[in-house]
Amino acid sequence: MIFKKFIIGQLENNCFIVGDEISKECFIVDPGDEPDRILDFLRENSLRLKYIICTHGHFDHVGAVSDIKKETGGSVVLHKEDLALYMRTKDQAALWGFEFDSQPAPDSFVSEEDTIRIGDLKFEVLHTPGHSPGGICLYGEGILITGDTLFAGSVGRTDFPGGDIQALKKSFKRLMSLPDDVKVLPGHGPESTIGKERIDNFFSYECSE
Repeated sequence: MIFKKFIIGQLENNCFIVGDEISKECFIVDPGDEPDRILDFLRENSLRLKYIICTHGHFDHVGAVSDIKKETGGSVVLHKEDLALYMRTKDQAALWGFEFDSQPAPDSFVSEEDTIRIGDLKFEVLHTPGHSPGGICLYGEGILITGDTLFAGSVGRTDFPGGDIQALKKSFKRLMSLPDDVKVLPGHGPESTIGKERIDNFFSYECSE
């Protein structure tokens, strides 16, 4: 498996590229900014972009979608429950003092238990609302890409439009049922594992109440 992590943009979100070594197919998760860095990596490794996957519709996770789609033709993938957020990213960014172009419409929507395939690799889509209504995680090949649902030691905020603390608790409990050795790759900050988060994440105590 080809794997690359970028820390990009002023809000330092994590962008991931996952590729199949044989077919050279790949997907990108949450390209929030700096499209040139991402495109350069694709070219240098002769990767063919199949999907541009947005774990949710906040502007810091989708800022480079338009540029990357124009250059590669990759399909933009989102959960339908986050479409309204995604289509308002220009307004979201303005509230934070950023200029932002409108986004291209998604090419397809994913739902719970859908599978993303690239070459011989496959990842299950987990619908994990809470931080946003249509938040998703990708689970497969020993890794869990969590967007802003789960961080090392923390979880995503629920005070933005569409946030829901009770939904986040359900999503968190579900993720904690995965095997201990699953590597957690969050939308911001360092990596972790499910086993570590089950013990150390403060939200474990919130969910036990």
